[in-house]
Amino acid sequence: MEILTDYHGLRHHFKNVSVGLGNFDGVHLGHQRLINQLVSRARRSKGTSVVFTFEPHPAMVLNPDNAPPLLLASEVKQHLIAGLGVDLLLAVPFTREFASLSPERFVREVLCGEIGAKAVFVGYNYTFGHRGAGTPETLLELSKENGFTVKVIPPVMVQGQPVSSTLVRNLVADGRVEEAKDYLGYYPLFKGTVVAGERRGTRIGFPTANLDVEERVLVPANGVYAVRTLIDNEVFYGVANIGVCPTFAGSAPCKRRIEVFTFDFSGDLYGKSLEVSFVRRLREERRFESAAELVEQIRLDVAAARALAGR
Repeated sequence: MEILTDYHGLRHHFKNVSVGLGNFDGVHLGHQRLINQLVSRARRSKGTSVVFTFEPHPAMVLNPDNAPPLLLASEVKQHLIAGLGVDLLLAVPFTREFASLSPERFVREVLCGEIGAKAVFVGYNYTFGHRGAGTPETLLELSKENGFTVKVIPPVMVQGQPVSSTLVRNLVADGRVEEAKDYLGYYPLFKGTVVAGERRGTRIGFPTANLDVEERVLVPANGVYAVRTLIDNEVFYGVANIGVCPTFAGSAPCKRRIEVFTFDFSGDLYGKSLEVSFVRRLREERRFESAAELVEQIRLDVAAARALAGR
């Protein structure tokens, strides 16, 4: 998949373009259905499948104080979209100037004038243009005079609820990662670089890889999780603690972090990029009266996570 940040003049380089519009935060089952239909149409027409999204998320520009955390970092989102067979991802810089475009100008100047869209795919609740005035109905009306087709993807229902990024975000924030998987199609995941810690895990017999938590990317609620970790394209199972290390914090709480103990791995992880999938929340994070009590609980957590992984 090719990734571009500039859409100007694309019609001169790509023919018979099918475009999917949206933020695609989480690349959940609803997004996957839209993208799958987009890719299928492009292949049938021997054209190009394009996903058009923004960086950063528009809410971070228009209302930064109330912008929701992201389910996925940009790199992870791009990887998931690429895995669905998309030819071209447009990660267009979002600005207040762009936000001022009316729905009509966006369609006329961007979709048709620059990209040359022949088919446009959107979700049932998609909005666009200045103050979100454009809707799927607006697109359908504008398509008649601009010569493209529109496919509106209805809600994907799981357990009687429409799949949405907001729903997934709430489940992940509550630590309900197994339920979130039902709507995502994969376990909630986080990708980060291993940083130096205080080596407390090593001293008590459970060396951990420490990942800093980015404020803009959502991670599950504090607690202990059974996890699956991708290291150098190889899968390892383990347990992860998300939180502030209350047993060792003293009077001052530690910075929130993810600490991953990986089964059956030996080697230096410092500086490596780890992708951690959260499979099940085993328990809440809590403070123990002694290191020995903590070690005993970690042994129980490890046994539970090994049983889940069949290890």
